Amino acid sequence: MRIGELADKAGVSTRALRYYEEQGLLRSQRTTSGQRVYEESAADRVRLIQELYTAGLGSRLIVTLLPAIDARRVGPELLTRLVDERAQIQAKTAVLQDAGRRLDLLIHLATYPDAQSCPTSLDQAVAQGSVSP
Repeated sequence: MRIGELADKAGVSTRALRYYEEQGLLRSQRTTSGQRVYEESAADRVRLIQELYTAGLGSRLIVTLLPAIDARRVGPELLTRLVDERAQIQAKTAVLQDAGRRLDLLIHLATYPDAQSCPTSLDQAVAQGSVSP
């Protein structure tokens, strides 16, 4: 199938498909006129790539991970990298949750401006739980 057909079938842009090829994540054959032609299984591969990106993995790790997925075997080094990636995502999640608590505090203060005096620090107010939304 041609690139536009694959893009429609996989729900991505043709630009994304070209990027995946540049990164070594996806392969195509070329016609004599230079057009890309993909196997039918490419749509499933593109959806898998999308899921891996959604899981927070970068293209460098994905290009290493795909052959392991195909072989149904993830070696110890790759497993360590995946565990490290998960730890980084968990750390980012904690930062976002803290940001959410600060925003909750600001929303509460804006909604009920006379309920309490303005805190000297949002971090301190969130840590003390002095204002609960």
